[in-house]
Amino acid sequence: MNYRDNYRHNYYGEMSRSSYNLLIGGVLLWGFVINALMVKYATPHILGLNPLGLIIGYFALSIIGMIISAKSDSAIVSFIGYNLVVVPVGAVLSVALVGTSSVSIMHAVIATGAVVAIMTILGSLFPNFFMSMGRALFITLTVVVVVELLSMLFGWHMPSFWDWLVALLFSGYIAYDWAEAQYRPCTADDAVDACVGLYLDIVNLFLRILSISDDD
Repeated sequence: MNYRDNYRHNYYGEMSRSSYNLLIGGVLLWGFVINALMVKYATPHILGLNPLGLIIGYFALSIIGMIISAKSDSAIVSFIGYNLVVVPVGAVLSVALVGTSSVSIMHAVIATGAVVAIMTILGSLFPNFFMSMGRALFITLTVVVVVELLSMLFGWHMPSFWDWLVALLFSGYIAYDWAEAQYRPCTADDAVDACVGLYLDIVNLFLRILSISDDD
């Protein structure tokens, strides 16, 4: 089955494939710059927030942002939704990176960038293969979320290989979401919509790589 048949149609406002991919890269970069600025300058203020309020705000804003981006046909509105995901994730990163050395963070950034580049290339070369993995990736992610919620609830200590497995999962998701992005119409709105999933994949991969490096 060629998954391109389910996506490709003629849409008003389509741009070239290279411009479309550059826009995806630019929107992703915007999100990471916002996160870096939040970690650098907003961490003391974020640490002063009520933890429960921070968690509720994170889930509420992220879900609202994803819904706005998915439902909107406007690139501007979708970009607003994207930022509603980026900002609460930045708050979580500000808390998660407290006490972590800048050297460890930089090493994790470089490693994450290398994995993203490799998986993007693989997603471009073998799109049908990664698109066929969608259901398996979703089931695996669901299991991971349930297990980690239970581990938080009951105080379970996850084995060291767990982070490697989750990092592998999000690496697969990067290739999948990139392949799916290439099957979308080349419009600004679709580029922004594709960034939401890719952004979350990359952030989760970064956190897992950072956790792995801390365990070594």
